[in-house]
Parts: sequence; structure tokens; C-alpha cells
Amino acid sequence: MALSKEEAIQKGRQDLAQRLGLRESDIETQAVETADFPDTALGASAEDEMSGQMITPGWRIRLRANGQTFEYRANQHQVRLHNFKGTNYRI
Repeated sequence: MALSKEEAIQKGRQDLAQRLGLRESDIETQAVETADFPDTALGASAEDEMSGQMITPGWRIRLRANGQTFEYRANQHQVRLHNFKGTNYRI
């Protein structure tokens, strides 16, 4: 099942709320922009993950909570948290 941009944003908000122990209403969607990523892992591969090296279109989603900005990367197939405490996560 393909994700819409709105569904990807919602998945990111749910994930961040859980990671930070907040309510979803405490999370602000700061920006959502179309982006081309360098690989099929959206430039956010998890540790020891291999990905196809091809330009992959998607969305860069910036969420704000507790005075910090967090970046999610998504396309119609996946959502990833980029560089959270130095690590990438596939949601």
C-alpha cells in the first residue's frame, strides 16, 4: 500500500511523539518539501543496511518539539528518521 504525503507526516508525528514521550498535539509540522535522495534508503540508511544507489524522490519532513527540529524522510514506500541522536531509523 502506497503512503500519501499526509500519511507519511502522520507516521512521523506518531513516531516522534512516542520517542519523546509527548502527545502528537505537542509536535509541530515545521516544513514539508519535495526532495531527491541519493539512494533507496533516502540518504538515511540504518546501521549495516544496504540500499540501491539511485536517485529516489520523496519528501523531507521537519517536525518541531521541545525546541528542537527533527527530520524525517519519506516516499510512498517508507518513512525514516534521519540522524536522531546520531542514528537513522526506518519507521
